[in-house]
Amino acid sequence: MPSSNVNLSSNTTDIAIVGGGMVGATMAALLAYLRSDWRITLIESFEFPQGDAPAYQSSYDDRSTALAHGTVELFEQMGLWAVMSQYATSIRQVHVSDRGHFGGTIIDAEKLAVDAVGQVVANAHLGRTLLCHIQQCDAIQILAPASVAGLQPLQQGVKLQIKQADEQYDLQAQLTIIADGAESSLRSRLGIDVNVEDYRQSAIIANVTLSHSHDHVAYERFTDQGPMALLPLGGKQGCQSALVWTQPAHKLDAILNLSDADFLAELQQRFGFRLGHFAAVGKRDSYPLHLKVASEQVRSSLVVMGNAAHFLHPVAGQGFNLAVRDCAALASILNKAQQQKQALGSLSVLRQYEQQQQSDQLATIQFSDKITRLFSTSNLPAALLRGLGFFGLEVVPPAKQILAAQTMGQGGKRVIPITESK
Repeated sequence: MPSSNVNLSSNTTDIAIVGGGMVGATMAALLAYLRSDWRITLIESFEFPQGDAPAYQSSYDDRSTALAHGTVELFEQMGLWAVMSQYATSIRQVHVSDRGHFGGTIIDAEKLAVDAVGQVVANAHLGRTLLCHIQQCDAIQILAPASVAGLQPLQQGVKLQIKQADEQYDLQAQLTIIADGAESSLRSRLGIDVNVEDYRQSAIIANVTLSHSHDHVAYERFTDQGPMALLPLGGKQGCQSALVWTQPAHKLDAILNLSDADFLAELQQRFGFRLGHFAAVGKRDSYPLHLKVASEQVRSSLVVMGNAAHFLHPVAGQGFNLAVRDCAALASILNKAQQQKQALGSLSVLRQYEQQQQSDQLATIQFSDKITRLFSTSNLPAALLRGLGFFGLEVVPPAKQILAAQTMGQGGKRVIPITESK
């Protein structure tokens, strides 16, 4: 039974995590941070990187992630931010506007009495930091590359059939966390349905070079074809931004196939000149946009998390930050259960997590969905409403505070419920 960092001493573990992407790795790191006496097994289908090798995994691609203020606080608490911050670019303002309409709003870190609204980090750097960290945690056993060929519920816990190289063996866990992505095969095999809303949009992602410094401002620009975001990156003198450009699905190929010069000209026409001229564009990629929500997130000894539980439109950067809040809530509840001598896979324990996160998840999903639908149309009544909406944000302070709290990852809770208990 080979492992990438340790040899399994038994066929049992306390907590098995299926999926070593950003959410699975964060969950593993959190659990090991809370309790060194837990045995945690992380199962990942990709080979883990060694040393400074890049993390070749779909979660750790060319994209960048905007980490909300609350997410940064959690990574600081775990001792990971010192490394992550070397590659981070702070967001000091978020400028939200609607193309072709008056009004807009600015979320300003100084007015919110924080150093930054959030931080932007390339996924590759996030991945390298997380993976290097968990490989050094004695409490974490890593099986990679490996897959789960089958899963059998037991009276207490779950038996996983692990396939690794030419071997197949059983692993029994008190609790199994499924975090293997939006297209989770394990979720499907468990018969957990997924509610899907097709936005009929795709996101084009690329890094663009600017003629002016971004001055640590992130832009969320709404157009009749869908939202676009430009997130500040380090680059030379702060003259680079990460682009997320939503396109109607039927227009995707035409935009992707443009020459660099024509692509930049089209982007300039849609965005405007707040960042000066777009001077260059890097590798372009795309992915389709859907809202996917699992019909179940907990069963006895099972939890579905991350994109496997809820896959959101990238507008306002809510997806990963919501998943991190879920991780923090689950880790805290499991720690409390352990202290009270309750089984980690107890359905009553897992339902506490589900109930605690229900309002945060619902509010975040609705926020992401409604703002996407409202700001992806040229329909006149909707266009008027969204113009009034931005005006209202400026004249009604509580409305702007709600938007700021959601942006900063504080829509569900102002304090991340993690306390060290080693």
